Formats: sequence, structure tokens, C-alpha cells
Amino acid sequence: MDAIVLVGGEGTRLRPLTYDIPKQMLPIVDRVLVEHVVSWLGRNGIGRAILSLGYRPDAFIEAFPTGEIDGVTLTYAVEPEPLGTAGAIRFAAECAGVEGRFLVLNGDVLTDFDGASLVCFHAEHEATASIYLTPVDDPSTFGVVATDDTGRVIEFTEKPAPGTAPTNLINAGAYVLETSVLDRIPGDRAVSIERETFPALAEAGLLFAVASDAYWLDAGTPAKYLQAQLDILRGLRTSTRPAAEEVTPGEFVAPGVVVHGSIAGVAYVGSGAVVETAASLVDSILGAGAKVCAGARVERSAVLPGARVSEGCVVADSIVGPGAVLGAGARLRKFTVVRGGVEVPAGAELIADRYPTP
Repeated sequence: MDAIVLVGGEGTRLRPLTYDIPKQMLPIVDRVLVEHVVSWLGRNGIGRAILSLGYRPDAFIEAFPTGEIDGVTLTYAVEPEPLGTAGAIRFAAECAGVEGRFLVLNGDVLTDFDGASLVCFHAEHEATASIYLTPVDDPSTFGVVATDDTGRVIEFTEKPAPGTAPTNLINAGAYVLETSVLDRIPGDRAVSIERETFPALAEAGLLFAVASDAYWLDAGTPAKYLQAQLDILRGLRTSTRPAAEEVTPGEFVAPGVVVHGSIAGVAYVGSGAVVETAASLVDSILGAGAKVCAGARVERSAVLPGARVSEGCVVADSIVGPGAVLGAGARLRKFTVVRGGVEVPAGAELIADRYPTP
């Protein structure tokens, strides 16, 4: 089967990181997000992934010059303008010449769900479209899907008001579609599959859904982006662990690393990174070529490739973008996000900030 991967969005929830880098090209431990996504597709029998591109398509095309990830062939479909989720699916399918049923996956979803089981469910129910569902504590920020005992969708509600959702099962961003669905998507405007296509299919009795409690994460916010990395290091996913030496349980240090300080909890230190004397790295990710200077402390955070955390800094629950520099004594807390390549002044204190503020 073919799969269409939706990676065309601007990643607004992860700004300012995504002003320079598409969300799916941000690293998750030792590989960028889209590599984790396509690798999952390969493990589920997908031979070709069509990347539906919009924002910064060059970043994807340049990153994979061989046109493949883990044996999955890549095809690129670059939207001339934003077409919405359904419009992007139709455009990509037509560009790539998709024939027969196909899989669709949101490009910021990390999951261990058995994709083959969704395909089998779809075939057994002779569905036109089938959705993978996952339970969440708060469904108000997702598309909520209610089904009958056979799995037929009886209600599809996009982002219901808090407390009004008929179930806690949400659209997990993975679908199996017949090509006949494409005929239901207008080609002359932007169309949302969640707000238009799926409700219409549900009303016609053609939409089915199956739930699973397998690992699932939308990695599109700072908190979830950090969680995605720590989950891999903690072994909560069945995906491959980082390509590095496990020093003690939960610690992964790549070749060429210099460590004089301490590493604790679950941590990944990328190739050529440095942890200086009296510095500490706890439950965190230090990207390739990044540096944590003497006396600095990094906790539950991601310091992306080439970034520098200067002497005496404290970084907690935050993200430091690629090549960014934190001046001596700077303090970052509560999911502060620093744009790549910028310099934070010495002694600055940022709390739940997006630096620099857009």
C-alpha cells in the first residue's frame, strides 16, 4: 500500500523553533520526527510514503537525497497553496498516482498502533473510510468519534466544548481510505477532512473506526515534544533505541562525546557533544555538537544540535533551538522555547516564554 503523510503545516504550536525548521524536521533523540513516522510505516508494510508538503518543502527534499527512509520510498507532493487536510490528501494522491485503498497519517503522530489491523478492520467492514481512535483524558482539543457496536461512526465532532464530548475516543490521525473518497473532496478550495469529509461520510454510514490503547502521542507542542524524546529513552515505545552506547540504564552516549560532569535519569548525548566539569544533564537530550558548560544544569529539557548552554545556566522543562547560545547564568523554565541561532543575554530569566517573542 501507499501512504500519504501530512507534513505541510507551519507548526505554529512549536514556534519559534518552526520559523526556521518544519516541525517534522526537528530531532526526536537521534532522528528527525518524519524519520520516526516513516519508519513506523515501513514496519507496517508500507512501501511508498507520499509526503504532502507545503511549508519549507526544500528542507525535506534536501534531507533525504536518496529518496528513501528505512527502505520506504519517498515521493513528494508540494501544494501550490494551503489546501486543508482533505485537499492536501486529494492533491497528493493525484500527484503520486495513488491507486486502490491507501493509508493517511498525520506527520506529527508517534504511535505503536498495529497499522495492519486497521487495514484488516477496514476490509472486513467494507468501509469507505476507517479511522484509528485513541483514548485521551481531555478530548476537547481533538476530533471526537462516537461509534455503534459494529464500529460504524455515528458522530464526528471536531473539538467539542469541554465537558460535552460523547466519548473520550479521538481521531488519532491515521486513516485507511478508498480512492472513492477523493471524489468527495472539492478540488477548487481548501477542505478539512475533520470538519467536512468525515462528518459527511459518517452521515452516509460509510465511515468506521476502531480504537486501541497502544502508545500514541501528538508531538506538536513543547511539552509533548519533550515527552516524545523521554518516552523513547525510557523504553515506552517499541521503536528502535538510539544508535549509541548505553552507559548506565537510561543513559545513551554517542561516539566522540566528552563528559566531565554528571548524567542522570534518562539522557541522550549526541555525537561530538560536551558536558563540562560540574555540569549536569538529567532526564534530557543533548544534540550532536551541543555543549553544556561548567556548572550549568539541564533538567527535563532538549538542547538541540550545536546549541550552547553557558556557565552557570539552569534549563528546566525547556527547549533550546539548534545553534542557540544561552549567556552565562541564564535561566529557562516551564516550557520556554528558544529559537535556533539566537543568543539569550547573560543572566536572563525566561519563564514559559517563546524567545524571542514573535
